[in-house]
Amino acid sequence: MTSPASVNRHPIHPMLVAIPIGLWVFSMVSDFIAVYRNGDIFWNNVAFYTMAGGLIGALLAAVPGLIDWLSITDRKAKSIGLWHMALNLTIVGLYAVNLWIRTKNPIEYKIPIALSVVSILLLCVSGWLGGDMIYRHGVAVESSHDLGIDGRSKLHHG
Repeated sequence: MTSPASVNRHPIHPMLVAIPIGLWVFSMVSDFIAVYRNGDIFWNNVAFYTMAGGLIGALLAAVPGLIDWLSITDRKAKSIGLWHMALNLTIVGLYAVNLWIRTKNPIEYKIPIALSVVSILLLCVSGWLGGDMIYRHGVAVESSHDLGIDGRSKLHHG
Protein backbone atom coordinates (compact mmCIF):
# COMPACT_ATOMS: atom_id res chain seq x y z
CA MET A 1 0.00 0.00 0.00
CA THR A 2 1.49 3.32 -0.98
CA SER A 3 0.86 6.48 0.98
CA PRO A 4 -1.91 8.76 -0.27
CA ALA A 5 0.02 11.68 1.30
CA SER A 6 3.17 11.55 -0.78
CA VAL A 7 5.35 13.50 -3.17
CA ASN A 8 6.60 11.51 -6.16
CA ARG A 9 5.74 8.27 -4.29
CA HIS A 10 7.71 9.35 -1.18
CA PRO A 11 5.50 9.46 1.96
CA ILE A 12 5.42 12.93 3.53
CA HIS A 13 4.81 11.93 7.16
CA PRO A 14 8.16 10.14 7.71
CA MET A 15 9.97 13.05 6.06
CA LEU A 16 8.42 15.56 8.46
CA VAL A 17 8.66 13.68 11.77
CA ALA A 18 12.43 14.11 11.91
CA ILE A 19 11.93 17.84 12.51
CA PRO A 20 9.98 17.69 15.80
CA ILE A 21 11.95 14.69 17.04
CA GLY A 22 15.27 16.48 16.52
CA LEU A 23 14.02 19.75 17.97
CA TRP A 24 12.54 18.09 21.06
CA VAL A 25 15.64 16.03 21.76
CA PHE A 26 17.80 19.15 21.37
CA SER A 27 15.40 21.05 23.64
CA MET A 28 15.99 18.51 26.39
CA VAL A 29 19.75 18.61 25.84
CA SER A 30 19.59 22.42 26.05
CA ASP A 31 17.71 22.14 29.36
CA PHE A 32 20.43 19.92 30.77
CA ILE A 33 23.09 22.38 29.61
CA ALA A 34 21.16 25.28 31.17
CA VAL A 35 20.96 23.44 34.51
CA TYR A 36 24.64 22.50 34.34
CA ARG A 37 25.51 26.14 33.66
CA ASN A 38 23.45 27.38 36.64
CA GLY A 39 20.43 28.63 34.75
CA ASP A 40 22.18 30.02 31.69
CA ILE A 41 19.46 32.10 30.01
CA PHE A 42 20.83 31.45 26.51
CA TRP A 43 20.35 27.68 26.85
CA ASN A 44 17.03 28.19 28.58
CA ASN A 45 15.86 30.20 25.56
CA VAL A 46 17.24 27.61 23.13
CA ALA A 47 15.27 24.91 24.97
CA PHE A 48 12.09 27.01 24.82
CA TYR A 49 12.26 27.88 21.13
CA THR A 50 13.33 24.43 19.95
CA MET A 51 10.42 23.01 21.93
CA ALA A 52 8.04 25.48 20.27
CA GLY A 53 9.48 24.63 16.85
CA GLY A 54 8.99 20.94 17.61
CA LEU A 55 5.33 21.58 18.41
CA ILE A 56 4.80 23.34 15.09
CA GLY A 57 6.66 20.58 13.24
CA ALA A 58 4.62 17.87 14.97
CA LEU A 59 1.35 19.52 14.02
CA LEU A 60 2.53 19.78 10.41
CA ALA A 61 3.59 16.10 10.40
CA ALA A 62 0.23 15.08 11.89
CA VAL A 63 -1.73 16.08 8.79
CA PRO A 64 -0.15 13.58 6.34
CA GLY A 65 0.02 11.06 9.20
CA LEU A 66 -3.75 11.28 9.63
CA ILE A 67 -4.27 10.98 5.87
CA ASP A 68 -2.11 7.85 5.86
CA TRP A 69 -3.93 6.39 8.89
CA LEU A 70 -7.34 6.91 7.27
CA SER A 71 -6.18 4.88 4.26
CA ILE A 72 -5.03 1.83 6.26
CA THR A 73 -7.25 -1.20 5.66
CA ASP A 74 -5.39 -3.84 7.71
CA ARG A 75 -7.08 -4.01 11.14
CA LYS A 76 -3.88 -4.73 13.10
CA ALA A 77 -1.94 -1.94 11.39
CA LYS A 78 -4.89 0.45 11.89
CA SER A 79 -4.93 -0.37 15.62
CA ILE A 80 -1.18 0.19 15.92
CA GLY A 81 -1.60 3.46 14.01
CA LEU A 82 -4.30 4.59 16.43
CA TRP A 83 -1.96 3.98 19.39
CA HIS A 84 0.83 5.78 17.50
CA MET A 85 -1.45 8.76 16.90
CA ALA A 86 -2.78 8.80 20.49
CA LEU A 87 0.75 8.79 21.89
CA ASN A 88 1.80 11.58 19.55
CA LEU A 89 -1.19 13.72 20.51
CA THR A 90 -0.37 13.08 24.17
CA ILE A 91 3.23 14.15 23.53
CA VAL A 92 2.05 17.33 21.78
CA GLY A 93 -0.19 18.05 24.78
CA LEU A 94 2.68 17.49 27.21
CA TYR A 95 4.91 19.86 25.26
CA ALA A 96 2.15 22.48 25.10
CA VAL A 97 1.84 22.29 28.91
CA ASN A 98 5.62 22.36 29.18
CA LEU A 99 5.80 25.58 27.14
CA TRP A 100 2.99 27.14 29.15
CA ILE A 101 4.79 26.37 32.43
CA ARG A 102 7.97 27.92 31.04
CA THR A 103 6.15 31.17 30.22
CA LYS A 104 4.91 31.40 33.82
CA ASN A 105 8.21 30.59 35.54
CA PRO A 106 11.18 30.24 33.17
CA ILE A 107 13.65 29.61 36.01
CA GLU A 108 11.89 26.52 37.45
CA TYR A 109 13.45 23.42 35.91
CA LYS A 110 12.16 20.36 37.74
CA ILE A 111 8.67 19.99 36.26
CA PRO A 112 9.55 21.14 32.70
CA ILE A 113 12.56 18.80 32.50
CA ALA A 114 10.51 15.93 33.92
CA LEU A 115 7.85 16.60 31.27
CA SER A 116 10.54 16.63 28.56
CA VAL A 117 12.01 13.32 29.73
CA VAL A 118 8.58 11.66 29.89
CA SER A 119 7.71 13.08 26.47
CA ILE A 120 10.92 11.76 24.89
CA LEU A 121 10.32 8.31 26.41
CA LEU A 122 6.78 8.31 24.97
CA LEU A 123 8.23 9.47 21.66
CA CYS A 124 10.49 6.40 21.64
CA VAL A 125 7.46 4.14 22.12
CA SER A 126 5.55 6.00 19.41
CA GLY A 127 8.52 5.71 17.04
CA TRP A 128 8.67 1.98 17.73
CA LEU A 129 4.99 1.69 16.79
CA GLY A 130 5.53 3.77 13.64
CA GLY A 131 8.39 1.50 12.62
CA ASP A 132 6.23 -1.54 13.33
CA MET A 133 3.57 -0.24 10.94
CA ILE A 134 6.14 0.29 8.19
CA TYR A 135 8.51 -2.66 8.59
CA ARG A 136 6.11 -5.37 9.80
CA HIS A 137 2.84 -4.32 8.20
CA GLY A 138 4.06 -2.51 5.08
CA VAL A 139 2.08 0.68 5.66
CA ALA A 140 3.06 3.31 3.05
CA VAL A 141 5.41 0.84 1.38
CA GLU A 142 5.14 0.29 -2.34
CA SER A 143 4.68 -3.40 -3.03
CA SER A 144 7.09 -5.19 -5.34
CA HIS A 145 4.33 -6.11 -7.81
CA ASP A 146 3.78 -2.36 -8.40
CA LEU A 147 7.40 -2.06 -9.57
CA GLY A 148 8.78 -3.02 -12.93
CA ILE A 149 12.03 -4.92 -13.48
CA ASP A 150 14.00 -1.66 -13.53
CA GLY A 151 12.59 -0.69 -10.10
CA ARG A 152 10.39 2.06 -11.50
CA SER A 153 6.72 2.13 -10.71
CA LYS A 154 4.41 0.61 -13.31
CA LEU A 155 1.89 3.23 -12.28
CA HIS A 156 4.17 6.15 -13.11
CA HIS A 157 5.25 6.55 -16.73
CA GLY A 158 8.01 9.03 -17.35
